[in-house]
Amino acid sequence: GCDSSLNLTSQKATDAVDGIFQSLRDIARVRMHMKQFNSIYNPGSHNHQASASYKPLLKQVVEEICNPDRPDPVDIEHISSGLTDLLKTGFSMFMKVNRPHPGDHPLLIIFMVGGVSVSEVKMVKDLVATRKPGTQ
Repeated sequence: GCDSSLNLTSQKATDAVDGIFQSLRDIARVRMHMKQFNSIYNPGSHNHQASASYKPLLKQVVEEICNPDRPDPVDIEHISSGLTDLLKTGFSMFMKVNRPHPGDHPLLIIFMVGGVSVSEVKMVKDLVATRKPGTQ
Protein backbone atom coordinates (compact mmCIF):
# COMPACT_ATOMS: atom_id res chain seq x y z
CA GLY A 1 0.00 0.00 0.00
CA CYS A 2 3.00 2.33 -0.23
CA ASP A 3 4.41 3.80 -3.40
CA SER A 4 7.57 5.03 -1.65
CA SER A 5 9.32 4.70 1.68
CA LEU A 6 8.24 8.25 2.51
CA ASN A 7 4.62 7.05 2.77
CA LEU A 8 5.49 4.07 4.98
CA THR A 9 3.94 4.35 8.41
CA SER A 10 4.20 2.12 11.42
CA GLN A 11 0.57 1.06 10.95
CA LYS A 12 1.11 0.06 7.29
CA ALA A 13 4.19 -1.99 8.23
CA THR A 14 2.31 -3.67 11.09
CA ASP A 15 -0.62 -4.48 8.79
CA ALA A 16 1.72 -6.01 6.20
CA VAL A 17 3.50 -8.20 8.78
CA ASP A 18 0.16 -9.24 10.29
CA GLY A 19 -1.02 -10.26 6.81
CA ILE A 20 2.07 -12.41 6.30
CA PHE A 21 1.65 -14.18 9.63
CA GLN A 22 -2.06 -14.73 8.99
CA SER A 23 -1.17 -16.41 5.68
CA LEU A 24 1.36 -18.63 7.45
CA ARG A 25 -1.23 -19.61 10.09
CA ASP A 26 -3.73 -20.44 7.32
CA ILE A 27 -1.17 -22.66 5.59
CA ALA A 28 -0.37 -24.43 8.87
CA ARG A 29 -4.09 -25.00 9.53
CA VAL A 30 -4.55 -26.62 6.12
CA ARG A 31 -1.42 -28.77 6.53
CA MET A 32 -2.70 -30.09 9.90
CA HIS A 33 -5.59 -31.80 8.07
CA MET A 34 -3.25 -33.66 5.75
CA LYS A 35 -2.47 -37.23 6.68
CA GLN A 36 0.75 -37.76 4.78
CA PHE A 37 2.28 -34.37 3.98
CA ASN A 38 1.67 -32.57 7.28
CA SER A 39 5.32 -32.00 8.22
CA ILE A 40 8.65 -31.35 6.56
CA TYR A 41 10.62 -31.96 9.76
CA ASN A 42 11.36 -35.30 11.38
CA PRO A 43 12.70 -34.69 14.90
CA GLY A 44 14.34 -38.14 15.21
CA SER A 45 14.23 -40.11 18.45
CA HIS A 46 15.10 -39.11 22.00
CA ASN A 47 18.25 -41.24 21.84
CA HIS A 48 19.37 -40.03 18.40
CA GLN A 49 18.48 -36.38 18.04
CA ALA A 50 21.25 -36.10 15.48
CA SER A 51 19.02 -38.15 13.17
CA ALA A 52 16.61 -35.23 12.87
CA SER A 53 15.99 -34.44 9.23
CA TYR A 54 14.31 -32.01 6.89
CA LYS A 55 12.42 -33.37 3.89
CA PRO A 56 10.98 -30.74 1.53
CA LEU A 57 7.29 -30.98 0.68
CA LEU A 58 8.04 -31.06 -3.05
CA LYS A 59 10.34 -34.06 -2.55
CA GLN A 60 7.68 -35.89 -0.50
CA VAL A 61 5.05 -35.31 -3.20
CA VAL A 62 7.27 -36.45 -6.08
CA GLU A 63 8.40 -39.54 -4.16
CA GLU A 64 4.77 -40.45 -3.49
CA ILE A 65 3.80 -39.98 -7.14
CA CYS A 66 6.78 -42.06 -8.34
CA ASN A 67 6.40 -44.73 -5.65
CA PRO A 68 6.84 -48.15 -7.31
CA ASP A 69 4.56 -49.85 -4.75
CA ARG A 70 1.76 -47.56 -5.99
CA PRO A 71 -0.55 -47.35 -3.02
CA ASP A 72 -3.48 -45.00 -3.39
CA PRO A 73 -2.15 -41.56 -2.51
CA VAL A 74 -3.81 -40.22 0.61
CA ASP A 75 -3.27 -36.48 0.18
CA ILE A 76 -2.99 -36.37 -3.61
CA GLU A 77 -6.18 -36.36 -5.64
CA HIS A 78 -6.29 -37.42 -9.27
CA ILE A 79 -8.52 -35.22 -11.38
CA SER A 80 -10.18 -37.25 -14.12
CA SER A 81 -9.58 -35.91 -17.58
CA GLY A 82 -10.89 -38.54 -19.96
CA LEU A 83 -13.92 -40.76 -20.19
CA THR A 84 -12.00 -43.87 -19.09
CA ASP A 85 -10.62 -42.16 -15.98
CA LEU A 86 -14.03 -40.70 -15.21
CA LEU A 87 -15.67 -44.14 -15.42
CA LYS A 88 -12.97 -45.68 -13.20
CA THR A 89 -13.48 -42.96 -10.61
CA GLY A 90 -17.28 -43.33 -10.75
CA PHE A 91 -17.27 -47.13 -10.52
CA SER A 92 -14.79 -47.06 -7.64
CA MET A 93 -17.67 -45.91 -5.41
CA PHE A 94 -19.56 -49.18 -6.03
CA MET A 95 -16.89 -51.72 -6.93
CA LYS A 96 -13.27 -52.37 -6.04
CA VAL A 97 -11.68 -50.53 -8.93
CA ASN A 98 -8.26 -48.96 -8.62
CA ARG A 99 -8.45 -45.22 -9.00
CA PRO A 100 -6.14 -43.67 -11.56
CA HIS A 101 -2.74 -42.87 -10.08
CA PRO A 102 -0.91 -39.61 -10.91
CA GLY A 103 2.20 -41.61 -11.78
CA ASP A 104 0.38 -43.57 -14.53
CA HIS A 105 0.88 -40.88 -17.13
CA PRO A 106 4.11 -40.26 -19.08
CA LEU A 107 3.83 -36.49 -18.57
CA LEU A 108 3.65 -35.05 -15.07
CA ILE A 109 2.94 -31.37 -14.51
CA ILE A 110 3.58 -30.00 -11.03
CA PHE A 111 2.35 -26.49 -10.38
CA MET A 112 3.91 -24.76 -7.39
CA VAL A 113 2.33 -21.55 -6.14
CA GLY A 114 5.20 -19.16 -5.57
CA GLY A 115 7.57 -20.96 -7.93
CA VAL A 116 10.54 -23.23 -7.38
CA SER A 117 14.28 -22.77 -7.12
CA VAL A 118 16.86 -24.23 -9.47
CA SER A 119 17.90 -26.78 -6.83
CA GLU A 120 14.27 -27.94 -6.47
CA VAL A 121 13.96 -28.40 -10.24
CA LYS A 122 17.14 -30.50 -10.22
CA MET A 123 15.86 -32.53 -7.26
CA VAL A 124 12.58 -33.29 -9.07
CA LYS A 125 14.41 -34.15 -12.29
CA ASP A 126 16.77 -36.53 -10.48
CA LEU A 127 13.97 -38.19 -8.49
CA VAL A 128 11.83 -38.77 -11.55
CA ALA A 129 14.81 -40.07 -13.57
CA THR A 130 15.74 -42.65 -10.89
CA ARG A 131 12.28 -43.71 -9.74
CA LYS A 132 10.15 -43.37 -12.88
CA PRO A 133 12.31 -43.37 -16.02
CA GLY A 134 10.50 -42.32 -19.17
CA THR A 135 8.33 -39.78 -17.35
CA GLN A 136 8.69 -36.16 -18.29
